[in-house]
Amino acid sequence: MAVNASMAPPLTSGMLAEMARLDQDAQRLAANVEPAQAAGATAGAGGFAESMVQALRGVDGRDQEAAQRVAAVETGESDDLVGAMLASQQASLSFSMLMQVRNKVVGAVDELIKLPL
Repeated sequence: MAVNASMAPPLTSGMLAEMARLDQDAQRLAANVEPAQAAGATAGAGGFAESMVQALRGVDGRDQEAAQRVAAVETGESDDLVGAMLASQQASLSFSMLMQVRNKVVGAVDELIKLPL
């Protein structure tokens, strides 16, 4: 069955605004997760894919740091239980935020796939 172009929803300004907001969110996520790397980068350098790679690296870095701090508390090398728990919560929140951005991107891609060519 052929798809009629008039049956598909048109690309609205709301969809375009959502895509722009997703790109800005990803750049902001990368800047929050990796402030040292984002400080030298310009707004458009690398694009969305590079922002996501930086965000993934930042989330992984926070997770590794939290694991090291918790392991240090468990082995008795450190008595900073509060710091370890805060690092663990930061890593968890970073991962949750990354998953929300991922879900928005997947939803936007699904909408784009449904558009007629």
